[in-house]
Amino acid sequence: MRIEVDPERCAGSGMCALTDPAVFDQSEDDGTVVLLTAEPVGHEREAREAAHLCPAGAIKVIE
Repeated sequence: MRIEVDPERCAGSGMCALTDPAVFDQSEDDGTVVLLTAEPVGHEREAREAAHLCPAGAIKVIE
């Protein structure tokens, strides 16, 4: 599994960082998504859930 994010599309809701803070964070500048690891070994379920919850569709899961 690989994760891709699009900060330009991000609405800054923070659902990703709340769902899986080991994989996602938010920029201190504008609150947009920051990807901490593109290959979330051991966090696959949480990363999928974060992508599902993202209201802007800024997170893409590649299987």
